[in-house]
Order: sequence, then C-alpha cells, then structure tokens
Amino acid sequence: MLLVVIGSGTVAPSARRTAPAHWVEAGATRLLLDCGAGTLHRAATLDLPWHTVQHIAITHFHADHWGELPHLLFALRWGIEPARSAPLVVWGPAGLRARLEALARGFGDWVLEPGFPLAIRELAPGAAAALADDVTLECHATPHTDESLAYAVRHAGCRLVYTGDTGPSDALARWAAGCDLLLAECSLPEERAIDVHLTPSRAGVMARDAQAKCLVLTHFYPAAEAVDAARLAGQVFDGRVAAARDGDRFLIEA
Repeated sequence: MLLVVIGSGTVAPSARRTAPAHWVEAGATRLLLDCGAGTLHRAATLDLPWHTVQHIAITHFHADHWGELPHLLFALRWGIEPARSAPLVVWGPAGLRARLEALARGFGDWVLEPGFPLAIRELAPGAAAALADDVTLECHATPHTDESLAYAVRHAGCRLVYTGDTGPSDALARWAAGCDLLLAECSLPEERAIDVHLTPSRAGVMARDAQAKCLVLTHFYPAAEAVDAARLAGQVFDGRVAAARDGDRFLIEA
C-alpha cells in the first residue's frame, strides 16, 4: 500500500499544513481518509489523481475532517473532462446520510445526485466492509466525539490504521495490534494534554501498546509544531517514527 499525507494539519490555518486528508492506494483501490479544507488543491499540487478516488471514509463530523466533501463532489461533476461515470462510495459514522441530506438542502440536489453513482454507507463501530476483493476497511470507536471512528485498511498482508481524532484508548491500541503503520493524530504538546486528543508521548504509548511497526504522526495544531514530536514519541516507542508533513509518502509493506 501507498499512503500519501495530503493534509497533516487541523482547523487552524497554516501556510504549511492543510486540514486532515490522507490518500491510500491499495492495489487498484483509491481511498481518501477524511476530506478537510484544502484537500483538492493540495492533491493537485502533489500531482495526485484525485479524480480517480473510489472511496472516501470520514472519521467524524468536525468541519476540518469532512468540510471539503461537497467541494469534492462538485469538482467530480464539473471539474474534470470527460465527466465522471465511475461510482463513488462515501463511508462514515451514523448520521452521515442525514448530514449529506442537510447539505443537499443548502447547496443543491447535486450533493446526493452528482451525475455519477453515489453510495452512502454508514458504519457501526466494529464493522468491516470489502472495498474490493483484496481490500478491506475496518472501523473502531474512538474517544473524541460520540460518532468518531478510527479506520484500518487491509491489503496484501498489510494493515494501515488511522486513528482519526482520538484521546488515549487501550481498546483502540488493542484493535490496532500488530499494524504495519499507525497513522496517529498528535494534536497538542504534553503540557496541553486533554482527554479527546493525543500528545506526542501518548501517541507513542499507543504505538508501543499496539506493537506497531511504524508510527506516523499527523493532525498538528500550531502548539504541537513547536516541539520535536517525533523525538518525544520515540522516547516511549522504539519503532520508526515520523512527524508527517503535507506531501509525505509512505510505502507500507508486510
């Protein structure tokens, strides 16, 4: 699998980081994990074939994680030639359909009828779905909002786990056990730790407890950028650690 970090930031405006979005290529499957502000223009800057996306998985409904979804649907209808005919599946927690219906009342019917087949699939914690014969999407609840989900992508003997937004969670670490790459939020420095986000050391603890092979930190608020997050996480996790930047690429192998 290939992971490309499109957006490693948060809702806080940044010249260097756009809001959360992560591109995954698993065999022939093209998946977008979250779709925050700046996703499309950053994807174009990175020369990613954003228009070939087949699946979008939304972790929760904070604006920085899914606010650009209507923009993406609009771009897929009007921003490419020839017009898209391939289907698109949007995955997310309970409440996804109701929110998209509300957006359609505000933006227009094209949100639900974009001119190509659009499927909306809500997932309960613990569910798994086949994206292709050789690609599976799994999910697990996280302590952030009532609906928040983490996702795992399985392909070719590899497992990528994306925490989305989360606080510390032993249950999430157990679910992520043995993953080849843990893509973990790292919102705040240690002195500003709260229950619904991770710090560098807390992300390191999760990676350690999960026995992950690699830890990639993402979702940096400006205060977290002021510290050496990879070094701090590495004090408790002895595997490979990287502090992601927009455009970073990670090849995931078994």
